[in-house]
Amino acid sequence: MSAELDHAAALIRAGRLVAFPTETVYGLGANALDPEAVARIYSAKGRPSTSPLIVHVASVEMARGLASHWPPAADLLARRYWPGPLTLVVPKHARIPGIVTAGLATVGLRMPAHPLALELIRRAGVPLAGPSANRFTQLSPTTAEHVRRSLGSAVDLVLDGGPANVGIESTVLSLAGERPVLLRPGGLPVTEIEALVGPVEIAAAAAAGEPHASPGMHQRHYQPRTPLVLLAAGEAPPAGRGAWLTLGREQPGGVRMPADPRAYAALLYQTLHRLDEEGWDWIAVERPPDAPEWLGVLDRLTRAATR
Repeated sequence: MSAELDHAAALIRAGRLVAFPTETVYGLGANALDPEAVARIYSAKGRPSTSPLIVHVASVEMARGLASHWPPAADLLARRYWPGPLTLVVPKHARIPGIVTAGLATVGLRMPAHPLALELIRRAGVPLAGPSANRFTQLSPTTAEHVRRSLGSAVDLVLDGGPANVGIESTVLSLAGERPVLLRPGGLPVTEIEALVGPVEIAAAAAAGEPHASPGMHQRHYQPRTPLVLLAAGEAPPAGRGAWLTLGREQPGGVRMPADPRAYAALLYQTLHRLDEEGWDWIAVERPPDAPEWLGVLDRLTRAATR
């Protein structure tokens, strides 16, 4: 693996694309300081220029060097949750190209909790712009094989680090204003963040055609090819041949998902990828509770069900 990491780092320095594992989902990495390399990410994914990219770092010190202002709350949260599934949006340093941030004056920074991701950044010697390694709006990859199926030859190398264990994308928190703002719920419950930094506002829906403050704010996102239907308790699924995802209970012909939100998130994309390959007419998902600890999962399911 050391030789493969050296090769991957050389590709990054040469402006190429490397898919890499993180604890959330697999990322499509390029040198965040190279505008032409970052443009290849947008092209490979079919991603609109209004959707900014998260920049992955290997240390808090690297993150500080990419920010024009590093608020005390950023230091507190980074020291508590990095490496981990939390992205902090702060005012960006001028060395971050505008293409990375959709022209915005802020940048999302994260230190991933995966040894291969961290070692790749260290060996490359540059921060990595790294959205999920899949076509835009499609189901995010949690294994190397998912990446290969989605992107094929559009990526120069796929580093295989095994299945992602968090399973959904990071929580994105903006610290660019007077109060913290949750831009995207994710693998880290907002209640834990509030215990450290006080009340957190929830971002309003992103306007169409304008740069989004965070990835994952498009109305349609995280979608399997098979139509996904989000069902309230007791609601019947569509006609036809379909698969069920139930919440902590048995359903004939269904898939019993964990009643714990973190365990559910860890299995969600993996399960949807598998069902997507089975040729169902629809995938019906029993709606999880409207509770803070389920916010990230509900966000993904709601956007995946939008057609």
